[in-house]
This record gives sequence, C-alpha cells and structure tokens, in this order.
Amino acid sequence: MVKLWQTFLNNMSFVAVCAGIILGLFLLGKLSERLLPNPRSISKARRLTIISICSALAAVLHILDFPLLFLAPEFYKLDFSELPVMLCGFYLGPSAAVACEGLKILLKLLMKGTSTAFVGDFANFAVGCSFVLPAVIVYHTARKKKTAVWGLVLGTVVLAVFGSAFNALYLLPKFAEMFMPMEAIIAAGSAIHKGIDSVWSLVLWCVVPLNLVKGISVSVLTLLLYKRVARPLFGK
Repeated sequence: MVKLWQTFLNNMSFVAVCAGIILGLFLLGKLSERLLPNPRSISKARRLTIISICSALAAVLHILDFPLLFLAPEFYKLDFSELPVMLCGFYLGPSAAVACEGLKILLKLLMKGTSTAFVGDFANFAVGCSFVLPAVIVYHTARKKKTAVWGLVLGTVVLAVFGSAFNALYLLPKFAEMFMPMEAIIAAGSAIHKGIDSVWSLVLWCVVPLNLVKGISVSVLTLLLYKRVARPLFGK
C-alpha cells in the first residue's frame, strides 16, 4: 500500500510539472506575440485551419520516428515533426507554433498511443517548443531570410542546451524511476560510446549530437521549403 501511494504521488508530481511547463510555454508564446511588430492579420477560421493541417502533418512525421543507433540508444529516436510546426510558426507566429506542437502530440496519442506513460510525449512537446519558439520569435522581429537564419541558429542552440539539461536533470531520472534502472540506461549508452559512465556523459555523447542533427536538418529543410510551400499550404 505504501509503495502504491508513493507511485501515485510520483505520478501526480509528474503531471503537475507537465501542466506547469505546458501552461508556461503557451503564455510565453502569447506574450512574445504581443511584443512583436506587424502581426499577421488573418481570420480565426483560416488560422485554425492552418494549425490543424500543420499539426496533422507533424503527427504523421512524429509517428515515423526512427533511431540513430550509431549516435544514441534505441529509446532515443529522431523525427522531423518540428518541420510543419516551424512552417506554421513562421507564418502565424509563436502562439500558433506552441498550439501546433501541442495538437501534434494529442493527434499522435490518438493514432498510436504512448509507450512511455506520456514521459516521452511530454519530452517531445517541451523540447520541440524549446527549438521552435526562439526561431519563430526571432523571425517575426523582421520577416526576412536573414532573421530566419539567425532564428533557426538560435533555436538549434537552445534545443541542444535545454534538451540536454532537461534530459539529465529531469527526464532520464523520471524514465529510470518508471521503466528501467539508471544503470541499464547508462549501459545502453556505453555500448555505443565507451566513454559513457554517467548521466551527464550519456547526455554529452548521445543527446547533444542527436539534438544537433535534428536542429540542423529541420533548419535546412525550413529554409528550403518555406517559400515553396507558403502558397499551397497557407494560401499566401
């Protein structure tokens, strides 16, 4: 009974942390949007339609994730679901990007469910927002290619730093608490990189490179595709 109660408390604390971070990201998106110059003016119906289309595309790309076994253990997977989210944010702004990221996760859960008791899904949302939000905010200060490039560079840096610290300080300990011992997680990393012997070395050798690969790939695709898909996707 004591163990059951402790499990319940641990899960409640996880839900509370998730809810707090999700709410904070939505508020950050809204606040930053109010401070940006020349917001794009479109109807609510069109805005909702664009967010829905981009979220559906992102959910499909999220389901098509795959491991990079030469970089990280199998439970770390790469996907390109932030690409439609980034395109949506570039066109509509920060709050739309956060909404798109959240709806992406909900659609993925409806289509595929969760295999990590929502830990991985929450991680994807929070880390995805850490990448998309800085890029979108910088781009909307002056919607030009130069600010897009700088925004994507900043987003990639924030993704690498925040994603790595978040893994080391919260996600990996929570994953170890709910699924597999930390020793087994570290052993999975050391099977790929011999120098891994702690949580922080696992993050340094596995999480940082994976986040950089994702950030750079999505950034390049965004720069190549945004102008090309703006008319068919957004009616621009």
